Amino acid sequence: MAVLYSFRRCPYAMRARMALWVTGILVELREVKLSNKPPELIEASPKATVPVLVLPDGTVIDESIAIMRWALGQNDPEGWLAGDDKALITRNDGPFKHHLDRYKYPNRYEEEQDDTDHRARGLLILQDLDERLAAHKQLCGDTRTLADIALFPFIRQFANTDRGWFDSKPIPHLQFWLEGHLSSDLFKAVMPKFDPWKAGDEPIAFGP
Repeated sequence: MAVLYSFRRCPYAMRARMALWVTGILVELREVKLSNKPPELIEASPKATVPVLVLPDGTVIDESIAIMRWALGQNDPEGWLAGDDKALITRNDGPFKHHLDRYKYPNRYEEEQDDTDHRARGLLILQDLDERLAAHKQLCGDTRTLADIALFPFIRQFANTDRGWFDSKPIPHLQFWLEGHLSSDLFKAVMPKFDPWKAGDEPIAFGP
């Protein structure tokens, strides 16, 4: 089996796990404690961020979108690659993630001396997505695709920062879309809790 280094609550790791699960690819899951990363993770990928997928031939894939595209290249039962919208993903992983981090963790960025209201800037992007979802059930049509799963964990994180505020905003299509993904069998399947992995532990097979 391939080995997946993951952290349960990391949005990048979430989307990688969801792609691997929907494709039916079984992996050995190694849950990482971010404050005590195993040396095996650092050896595989010196940047030591999750997720990291180590294939049986030793190939290392250490970007979440690359893991998703690799998995879907092996098997794409729901046609997710039809919704590989690079513009949506780039905006999510760039500007939206920038505002999300500074909204969720303002104390980490005090030195920037930036008066920008990052929550408001993030909401502008969400309002654009809401308009898109007014036309169809998912971001690229009426069925979920790569774009939906790539963005969903980050929008979940934004919403959970202040759920009362998020729920009060006039973005009903996006709110309905988010609830649909939160309650999906796929999301529930990839969110069980595991103890941090260490060398010598019994392997955990992760997959449908």
